[in-house]
Amino acid sequence: MKFFVTLCAICFSAVVMAQNCNSKLSGTIDDFHDGSKIIGASLYIESLDVYAVTDLNGDFKFSKLCDGNYNIKVSHIACETKILNIEVKGNTVYNITLEHHVEELELVNVKGSAIKTQTHSSQETVLKSKDLETYSSGSLGDALKQISGVNSLNTGNTIVKPVINGLHSSRIIVMTNGVRLQDQEWGIEHAPNIDINSAETISVIKGSGALAFGGDALGGVVVMSPQRVFLKDSLFGKTIATTQNNGRGFSLSSKLTKTYTEGWYVSGQGTLKKYGDFKAPNYSLTNTGLNSNGFSIHAGFKTFEQGFNVFYSYLNNEIAILRSSHIGNIEDLVNAINSQQPSIVEDFSYDINAPRQDVTHQIFKAEFYKRFKKFGRLEIQYDFQNNQRFEYDIRVGDDRDKAAIDLKLKTHSIKTALKLDSNHGNTYEIGLSANYQNNFANPNTGVRRLIPDYDKYDFGIYAITDITINDNLRLDFGVRYDFNYYDAQKFYLTSRWEERGYDVDFADLVIDDLGTQLLVNPKFKYHNISASAGTTYKINDEHSILFNYSLSNRAPNPSELFSDGLHHSAARIELGDLRIDQETSNRFALSYLFSSEKLIVNIETFYNHITDFIYIEPTGTEQTLRGAFPVWSYKQTNASLIGLDFSLDYNISKDWSFKNRSSVLRGRNLELNRPLIDMPSNKTVNSFQYSNKKWLNFNASIESELVLRQNDFPNNNFEAFIPTTNETVLVDISTPPPTYHLLHFNSDITFALNHKTNLNVGLSVQNVLNTSYRNYLNRLRYFADDLGRNIMLQLKLNY
Repeated sequence: MKFFVTLCAICFSAVVMAQNCNSKLSGTIDDFHDGSKIIGASLYIESLDVYAVTDLNGDFKFSKLCDGNYNIKVSHIACETKILNIEVKGNTVYNITLEHHVEELELVNVKGSAIKTQTHSSQETVLKSKDLETYSSGSLGDALKQISGVNSLNTGNTIVKPVINGLHSSRIIVMTNGVRLQDQEWGIEHAPNIDINSAETISVIKGSGALAFGGDALGGVVVMSPQRVFLKDSLFGKTIATTQNNGRGFSLSSKLTKTYTEGWYVSGQGTLKKYGDFKAPNYSLTNTGLNSNGFSIHAGFKTFEQGFNVFYSYLNNEIAILRSSHIGNIEDLVNAINSQQPSIVEDFSYDINAPRQDVTHQIFKAEFYKRFKKFGRLEIQYDFQNNQRFEYDIRVGDDRDKAAIDLKLKTHSIKTALKLDSNHGNTYEIGLSANYQNNFANPNTGVRRLIPDYDKYDFGIYAITDITINDNLRLDFGVRYDFNYYDAQKFYLTSRWEERGYDVDFADLVIDDLGTQLLVNPKFKYHNISASAGTTYKINDEHSILFNYSLSNRAPNPSELFSDGLHHSAARIELGDLRIDQETSNRFALSYLFSSEKLIVNIETFYNHITDFIYIEPTGTEQTLRGAFPVWSYKQTNASLIGLDFSLDYNISKDWSFKNRSSVLRGRNLELNRPLIDMPSNKTVNSFQYSNKKWLNFNASIESELVLRQNDFPNNNFEAFIPTTNETVLVDISTPPPTYHLLHFNSDITFALNHKTNLNVGLSVQNVLNTSYRNYLNRLRYFADDLGRNIMLQLKLNY
């Protein structure tokens, strides 16, 4: 036995002595983007406990290595650490690339509720996760109102559309997880079908500077970004539960994410909301509840050099509309305007009855990207959206449960973008996009279709660049071309066709004459050019300015072209115009930013001249089988919008801070020399906040919201004959409500349950003094006051 052991030891020693341990491993580490040498990178062989560091030429070297495989950890500040398995055999040369661009890898650590970004010349504000969580139970429009210059267009309290510098609907692009939302946004009472809980951050870009998203964003772009994925083994999530007294409802949202070091990840999120009738200070708002449920799944593979992801989301909103807002004729409207409270006030209920909306939106997306060394990044994306909208009128007989509007919108989109970033400090991007959209209007509703069947084809191409002149001066330029094509089929009453002179101007569109009706086939093409140019100049560490000019063109949407009939949920007859052409915006923006440790001041000014501005306003009344209704017609004019947005954040002391958000806006109809309709009122919001980390990270704030009476408005009042009284009366639909002032309170504390889990408990009170008020941009202001006091309790569990 001793002889055998001795023989094995001799053989093993001979093998070791025969192994080559004089090998060298050398190479160079350079930047993946532009090939520049990376100095001071660290390389560590853990099994040997030896280091090497790159020199001024980016070179490294290990000596006296035995042949074999080694795990080598490569790291450098602002780079993602790599662990490489390298085989050494003799003198081995191995070159390494690192991603020396921290902005691609890490989250930005920011302070304050809104971040002003100055990396390009567009006026942009970012809302981070903590601010969005506060509005978990609300809507996108509710959250965006934190930003100066952003208001909301409401149909009650659950249908909220964002308004950016006076513009809304088709003039605002909403991007969610890289997909442009397509959801019948033309309707004034159509809120974006999006769950705010699916976003980690939201960027609001004012104006049309974001050409990569589209050239028709005259008002701006809202970019909802999901949670970023990190290359590490981790499992984390959060759950937010909110309950409130006004509406006697709750909201529950939960998200769970699993990531792997290799790059794989999967994330799931779901939200459930249920509210009953809400309450104004002095009465119940009958039939104003909400049922909402949705979920999303996001999965994929991500490394810096390549990756792919798939995304699916589902959202269903069942929304009740104030029962008293459903008027039967002009007399009902007159009575509603003259009354101090709704015509129908019933006991609280969770029932959602007509008038109501039932909207389901689904999104599927697949994306692939690839980075090329010393060149750039290529992205390819396909997405599909399915939007089903039902609007239920108050009806009787066999049609009582049948939708008055039944629209299904399907959209297929494909886009690709190539971003060239190998030239340090300068980036160039070119992209292509193509969309096909089909709208089907169910003819079996028993009601004339407001929006017809149509096919829409879109094609876009753009090029943008961002150039760094020096550390203080940046320039950006962009140009975009879009082609839009409509192919529609619509029935017109022969009397309406002739009344509007279409029989002369569009006789060639008629494909079938049914006597009292005509079937027409409008086919319209639009060529749109958009451009943007701007500069950002950093005066010093505290002062910077930016200037931006943007040109944009927007083709009319289907509602502006084809509307023809009674829009039941809006209780008015809407008339489009086949003669409407695209509108052109020339927007000039100038901003000043002061940022110090204690004070941040941002002043944004803009002037927007819009040629052929499309708007809708009342033009009279029309008698129908159900009575007389107001007629609202789409028109065009030359318009101007000028405004100023102001924000201030001041740290008074270690624990106390003050914030102000103010905005002023004027919109003019230049042809008629009068104000534009539906422009936001001037407002200012001030808040004091107290924070004390020693008291369970306690935060409390009191907020003062002052909204001034809109004194700059057009007189669209009209006279109408009331048969029951045999009188002609003035229908005052123009006079705005008076100035109002609201107080809001917010507070929260955080309990650390363990080193990975914490519980945040928040208490907030909206409209603390239970003030009665009506907002000029709330479509239901004719019928009822806005919401009274609302006490909310929110629990946020991060794990």
